[in-house]
Amino acid sequence: MKTAAIITAAGNSSRMGDGLKKEYRLLPGAFDEDGNPMTVLGAAVMAFALNPRISFIVVVHPLDAESGEYAARAALGARILSTKKQILFVPGGKSRQSSVYNGLSFLQTWKPDITLIHDGARPWIKNDLIDRIIDGVIEYGAAIPVVPLTETPKIINPPFIEQHLKRTTVFAAQTPQGFLFSEILAAHQKAAEHSVRENAAYTDDAEIYGAFAGKTAAIQGDRANIKITFAFDLQTIDPPAAANPA
Repeated sequence: MKTAAIITAAGNSSRMGDGLKKEYRLLPGAFDEDGNPMTVLGAAVMAFALNPRISFIVVVHPLDAESGEYAARAALGARILSTKKQILFVPGGKSRQSSVYNGLSFLQTWKPDITLIHDGARPWIKNDLIDRIIDGVIEYGAAIPVVPLTETPKIINPPFIEQHLKRTTVFAAQTPQGFLFSEILAAHQKAAEHSVRENAAYTDDAEIYGAFAGKTAAIQGDRANIKITFAFDLQTIDPPAAANPA
């Protein structure tokens, strides 16, 4: 089966503070096969480029010229761009939802069977997790990685707690989230129409799939598969140690 990966990197990284977009920053301790330092985006893309089950990769970049395709290519570097895996570039939209939809719409020409959607800010993605999600899609039609929570979640109506959720039944979703291509494309098309009518916003592809297509299987994730959100996240040179508390 032909599998494509969409790597999202179209956001403005507002929570990182001033400076370079998070996906374009150097990742401490990460180097390519030639010994060159890798960026956050470069490490994320390289993981998919090295997986033999991935046919091609689509990087969704910002619309503006300063951080658009040219900057995305520079963040990947010549070593990654010269891999045998085809890497394509698509401009994103004003939201993550619209950016993913742009990537899916672009992929219609390539007609993949399976699509994995991954945050470009998750550079520590491992090959075995990519394989688990692909296998999950083959078996269930849709699959995402999840990890147990280490803190007890609460539903709050400020300033009071409204509901105490059971930590054993609530999980944190990660990426890559995988789907049969035709089904996630159709779900995104319906979500785009619904968003216009109802002014609704979706931040998760599994949420879109659940609203317009069907159920998604929960696959064991990886605590080391951290999403970089704040500047201090880049100081985590050894994510497995930091992400697996006792």
